[in-house]
Order: sequence, then structure tokens, then C-alpha cells
Amino acid sequence: MEHALKILGKASSINVRKVLWTCEELGVPYEREDWGGGYASTHTAEFLRLNPNAQVPVIIDEAGVLWESNTICRYLAGKHHNTDLLPHEPAARARVEQWMDWQATELNSSWSYAFTALVRKDPEFQDPHHIAAGVRGWNQKMGILEHQLATTKAYVAGPRFTLADIVIGLSVNRWLMTPMERPDYPAIDEYFQRLAQRPGFLKYGCNGLP
Repeated sequence: MEHALKILGKASSINVRKVLWTCEELGVPYEREDWGGGYASTHTAEFLRLNPNAQVPVIIDEAGVLWESNTICRYLAGKHHNTDLLPHEPAARARVEQWMDWQATELNSSWSYAFTALVRKDPEFQDPHHIAAGVRGWNQKMGILEHQLATTKAYVAGPRFTLADIVIGLSVNRWLMTPMERPDYPAIDEYFQRLAQRPGFLKYGCNGLP
């Protein structure tokens, strides 16, 4: 018997929002509990038994406990046999996962200092040289995305919307909402407008949160 999906994590977290948007695309019902950053602590023994990294999101269903947001998105698409979001054919699937992994490694790490300084206003991240370097690095990674979107003229992994667009679409929203100088990237602008036609993006991506 399939149990209701439980999602642990506050709705403002960019990584939790990946999972929420995926559920929206799949039509999957869920229960969500607020954890992390002002809510229940992820450093309690209770939570650490679920995720020793003390990070959200965590999901719980009849298969057990799972963490790492991009992995959770892949799991949910596979569980519900959605080959539009995550193709079955190996090469097409690998192209989607390649960009998901790029988001989690190259892109995610590029915004760390600048976002913490400019949006979170952390007093320990206010060195102007580091901020400038962070902005340059972030914009450089977004330039890679610009080139890819100018090539596909549609979505990140090709002509169809996939999981890669969920994880990268949220990242694009964060980039656009951070108060900093950005190059003119017309393909990203057009991509953002395409995403804005999807109810899940309006609900969990382009919803006023960086």
C-alpha cells in the first residue's frame, strides 16, 4: 500500500521548492512539515537520524527516507513513471542528469559568497573583493547556461521541459532576484518567460523568494 509522501523542510528553501515543484508537475499529494531556519531544528537527534547532514529536504514514504534534493526529484519522477521529466532512454536521461549535476556542483557553488552577502546580508560575508569575485563567477556560470539555451532555443536539456528545468529554473530565479549587476542574457530572459507559463513555477519558483 502506498503511503502519503511526507516532505520535511520549510517552503522558502530553494531545495525544498525543487521537490514541491516536482510534486506539482507530477500531481503527487504530500504532507509538508516546517524544518530548518526558524522552524524545527535540523540538528536534533530526531532529524539527524533521518539526514546526518542536517539539511532539508528529507522525504519519507513507503520506501523509507531519502535526502538530497536533486536525487529526490529523480526518485519521484521514476516512482511515478514520468518519462517526460526524466527520460528512460539512457542518452536522453544522461543529458538531463548532466545539467542537474551541474546545477548542484558548478552553479550552486558559484553563488555562495555573493548570495550570502547581498541577499542574506551576513556580516561575515561583506568583503567587497570577494563579493565582486563572487558576482563575476556567478555570471560566468550563467553564461554557460545562456549558451546552452541559445542552442536549444527551448529548455536546458533540449526541446522539452524536464527535471533539469526545475532545478535550474529555481537557480535562474535566484540569480535574477539578487541585487547585483548582470550581463544581458536574452536566451535566459526568454527561458524565464517560458517557465513562467507553468503553474508550478509560479507557485514555487517565481513567487517572490530568491
